[in-house]
Amino acid sequence: MNPPPTVAQAAERIWSARQAGHTLDAEATIGSPDLATAYAIQRALLALRLAAGERVIGWKLGYTSEVMRRQMGIDRPNIGPLTDRMLIGSDDAVSHRLVQPRVEPEIGLRLQTALDARHAPVNRHSVAAAVEGAYACLEVVHSTWTGYRFNLAQNTADNASAGQVVVGPRLPVTDLMALDTVAVRLSDGSRTLGQGVGADADGHPLNAVARLARELAANGQRLEAGDLVITGGLTAACALEAGGRLEGVFSVGSAWSVEVGVHRY
Repeated sequence: MNPPPTVAQAAERIWSARQAGHTLDAEATIGSPDLATAYAIQRALLALRLAAGERVIGWKLGYTSEVMRRQMGIDRPNIGPLTDRMLIGSDDAVSHRLVQPRVEPEIGLRLQTALDARHAPVNRHSVAAAVEGAYACLEVVHSTWTGYRFNLAQNTADNASAGQVVVGPRLPVTDLMALDTVAVRLSDGSRTLGQGVGADADGHPLNAVARLARELAANGQRLEAGDLVITGGLTAACALEAGGRLEGVFSVGSAWSVEVGVHRY
């Protein structure tokens, strides 16, 4: 049996596969690291991204909803950084390097002030005070691991399957505390593929950001002003087939409806 790769080797293998648009077997590539090692691999992978000229613009939370944990057999949330090269606009096409893209609708929150859980307790109220606005988003997840076959640590090492993020319109909410009532529907234009509400993300999207702030604080980090945080899929993730388009519709009753879409050549 071959020895497990070093953190640097594991990150290089993931980075090379993502650059080439290839997928790999998780167990054969990095084995089964513990979660602390998985986050170390994730940080080494981020260092490769930064060396290639990318910059961190925010964070993602994975598996904050029961529907996503059930779909993927994961028992708890995880986190991963977002970079500027992951951002695309509504109705843009996904990168050709994402060879097994899936889409999930999420509520994104952009911070207007830094949030540091090392110096003061963070809860949904302190998060709300730090947030500039909420946005309709689609996360285009992409796993380096063939067929999305992974455990929590393998997924975490692979930057929690972060691929691209579609940032759509600002949600016209007047009270961020009401984000838990936002309804979302994922559709291919003719069929509803999944439905959820804001409360599916950790009980409230603001709770998800508070969780993230505490996770970062444990690693000596904080959320920065301007950071975008996507708070977790509100439906199961659906495959985006070649030539297809998926859209998320966000609404509160009949008061308003906001749409965001993505397609694949």
